[in-house]
This record gives sequence, structure tokens and C-alpha cells, in this order.
Amino acid sequence: MENLYGKNIFVSGATSGIGKLCAETLAKEGNNVIGVGLGEDENTRKLGKGTLHIIPLDVTNIDDIEKVFDNIKSVDIAVLCAGFGIAGPAEIMPNEYARKQMDVNYFGVLNLCNKILPIMRQQKRGLVIAISSVAGRVPIPMQCHYSSSKYALEAYLESVRIEMKNFNVKTCLIEPGDTKTGFTSARKTYNPEGNPYYEVCKKSVKRMEHDEQHGKTPESVVDVIIKVIGKKNPPVRIAVGFSYKFACFLIKILPSKFIDYILGKIYMPY
Repeated sequence: MENLYGKNIFVSGATSGIGKLCAETLAKEGNNVIGVGLGEDENTRKLGKGTLHIIPLDVTNIDDIEKVFDNIKSVDIAVLCAGFGIAGPAEIMPNEYARKQMDVNYFGVLNLCNKILPIMRQQKRGLVIAISSVAGRVPIPMQCHYSSSKYALEAYLESVRIEMKNFNVKTCLIEPGDTKTGFTSARKTYNPEGNPYYEVCKKSVKRMEHDEQHGKTPESVVDVIIKVIGKKNPPVRIAVGFSYKFACFLIKILPSKFIDYILGKIYMPY
């Protein structure tokens, strides 16, 4: 592993899925990794040539974030993986579901960056990697709020990249497609019986679950993260895997109406 930024690495979402594998892999490669997430007690362990220190943290809790960063003096690389998905029809989705989606996937990143960016600016170096999604490039029916949270994340991190350029702080958006992780079972679905979209939503979510559980491995995402850490000038965004890179290329050149038609065929099986 080539690391051009430094050995002090911060990983959010480090207790499950992509974030967990990322934190463990980076520690084994000889880095000092602080991982935050839910579902584990605080612990420190030696992994390979490095260490992994897990701290329980909800990325929406600003007071707890303040306490964690009271003890962090240097962050060379931040890999922000915390997130979850909700599914259901836009018309009937309760606002509290949408707020929770944005609170974790978007404001969770902002809450952490508000502490990380000043550290990197003072160091005059750093790399912020955020796990976005192909759903941040195209709107996914029955996952409109998930897509919205990733669209917002993409705009935010790209703006940060421009603003922090003079301080030698880089950013990169990693865009996985369907990936086989616990994300599928953790998805919150709002689809009460009797609503006008009940049957199509059921079929749509079933398609999502099938595609994710037959999708790429979390290792494929971590491999991309490691490659980005070895780049002096990382790309603004990078899709994971050839098929998704090709899909993102098509998104750029095909008419929006055609993209909408294809997405409807995949996710709206009336």
C-alpha cells in the first residue's frame, strides 16, 4: 500500500460493512486508525503493523463528536463511511424518515468535517474520502431520499475540494453500486399496506435486495480507497467497478429522458 498523506487515519462507520473492513485493512497496513461507529464498546487492538482504536459514536450527536475530537490532534486521512438507506414512495414517506436519512448520510459527514477540516488546514495537508453511491448520480425510484442525501453529499465534498485546495487538502467521492453488505438488512422501508404504491414498492425493494446481495464485495470498495490514498491528485469521484464506471459514462452522454426510462424499467415493475 502506498500512502502519500500520513498514518493517522479516521474512519466513520467503522463497526460494520465497508467502514469496518476499511478500518481493519488500513490498520493492518501499518496505520494508526481511529474508527467510530455503533454497536461496539471502546477497544484498542493491534492489527498487522498498526493499531485500530474503536470509539462508540453516533455521527448525529454533536456533543459526543466534540468529546472524541478533544483527544485527536492529527488526522491525515478521513474515510467517511457511516450511512444507511430508506426506501418507500416519495408521496407518503413521513418527513421524520427523510430527516433521519439526511441527518446521518449528509449532516453526519458535515458534523465530522467541521472537526476534521480545521485540523487538516492547520497541517496544510490531508485527504477526505466519502462513500457516496451511484445513487448520488442518478435518482433511484423508491429510494428518493437516499439518492437526495448522496446528491447533497456529492455537492458538499466537491465544494470542499475547491475551497481547501490552497491548504493542500484533497477530497474524493467513492461511488459503489450494488454491494453485498449489511446495508441491505439495515435498510428502513416505509410501505404500509393499502397505499397506492404498495405492490410496486414491494417488487422494487425486492429487486434492490437481490441486486445488492449479488453485487460486488466490500473488498472491491476498499481496494479503490487504497488506490486513492496512493494518488497525489485523486479524482473528484470514482465509481467502483468497470460496469458502474461505464454506467456513469452513459449518464453523461445519454438524454435524461432515456435514463429515466431505464430506471423506471428496473425499479418500477408495474
